[in-house]
Amino acid sequence: MRPQVSSSLVKRAAEWDELHRWERSELGKDLRRLGLTYGEIRELIPVPKGTLSYWCREIDLTQDQIKAIRARTGPDSRMGIPVDTQWRRREEVERIREEARRFAEAHLDDPLFVGGVVLYWAEGSKTRNDLALSNADPAELRAFVTWVRRYLLPEARFVLSIHLHEGNDEQSARAYWTEATGLRSARFTKTFIKPKGTGHRKNHLEHGICRVRALNSADPWNTLMSWIEVVRDHLASG
Repeated sequence: MRPQVSSSLVKRAAEWDELHRWERSELGKDLRRLGLTYGEIRELIPVPKGTLSYWCREIDLTQDQIKAIRARTGPDSRMGIPVDTQWRRREEVERIREEARRFAEAHLDDPLFVGGVVLYWAEGSKTRNDLALSNADPAELRAFVTWVRRYLLPEARFVLSIHLHEGNDEQSARAYWTEATGLRSARFTKTFIKPKGTGHRKNHLEHGICRVRALNSADPWNTLMSWIEVVRDHLASG
């Protein structure tokens, strides 16, 4: 059975012509992470196969996803099943993670380092290669930006996304988060607006919730996941 594509992804696919180049890339990656073949993805978005393959070159399908593709395409077909060309990347990721473990162990007495790791452990995105944090508290988002630039990506660039309720002023919210995060040159992705009647919250946040995502963050994401493991084990050991 083909993986179910969420309504939010279908909506983004329908807005293809309005998306920036990097937004199209992220959409292609999100669809691939579901376990869709390149052919199935291209039924949803008009992208050349070579471009899609390049976008998704660091995405590893699970064994269950590969088995599901075989079940859909037949036992003798390799359609959509990746050839193992990523072994160098896996070795590189393991090297990155090992170096990260050593760094974290050497910085367990640095309260700012540990605090940032715990913040991300609690609030940050755990989706592969997605270094991002969502919150309604501007101070928390500014702390995240400062921490990323201090420990992970000194020249980090970010994009912003906003989740609003129907009736919120989108332009006002964008202006607010631009100033509140200090990311005055950051671009915004398309705003998600929750329609009326889809939730129980009555006191809507005037400016919604903002998501801050670092660009080009595959290696830093792997680094941070290892840092979380080290800090978690340290705290658990007492």
